Amino acid sequence: MHSWQWQIPVLSQKYRIITYDLFGHGSSRDPPKVPSLKLFSEQLADLLDDLDIKNTSVIGFSLGGMIARRFTMDHSDRVDLLGILHSAHQRSLAAQNEIQSRVLQARQYGPAATIEAALKRWFTDDFRISQPRLMDVIRQWILANRKDVYAQIYQLLVDGVTELVEPKPPIIKSTLIMTGEEDYGNSPEMSRAIATEIKDAELIILPKLRHMAIVEAADLCNNKICNFLDRNHS
Repeated sequence: MHSWQWQIPVLSQKYRIITYDLFGHGSSRDPPKVPSLKLFSEQLADLLDDLDIKNTSVIGFSLGGMIARRFTMDHSDRVDLLGILHSAHQRSLAAQNEIQSRVLQARQYGPAATIEAALKRWFTDDFRISQPRLMDVIRQWILANRKDVYAQIYQLLVDGVTELVEPKPPIIKSTLIMTGEEDYGNSPEMSRAIATEIKDAELIILPKLRHMAIVEAADLCNNKICNFLDRNHS
């Protein structure tokens, strides 16, 4: 949930914000069974039940965007608005093989094996070089993961996409879809494909930004998210 720390101060000025750790992350327990999008969808449903929240707006980043789509497919009546940020969709075979290779690296050598390449994919070069302390914080987030759990959940980025393509039932919620122009793993082409499958979805491509735009360009991203929420809640 710490990845949302750049959004909470702004969004909480107008909205009640709830963030949480996915199974296998932070303070949450390990997945009670083999990780799947369905499992994470039910984790969110259980959390809302515990908080006595009947319906809400759901915004997910990266894997969270995949979970947000799965949750909307499973519990459409509980979703007011949907946000899908920097999230994967159908890949080419080459791209699918590339991410599977990273998962195998993580499975064999642990989270440390993929950190430096990930930072290059996630942040623009200038930002990464100018923010060494922040890069160390992100490294520690990744290193905090246990090898076996990390690889299992990482595999969802490979396998989970299939069930989200041409979603059944279709997603008919007001939806914001956003990614970075240089987010090569969760590309503009992927976001455009998601947008074609959700009626009247709003698509935003952030110029010259990569995967972790919600960190690198927090003000810009917060503005886009707030505008979407304000327009659709009015």
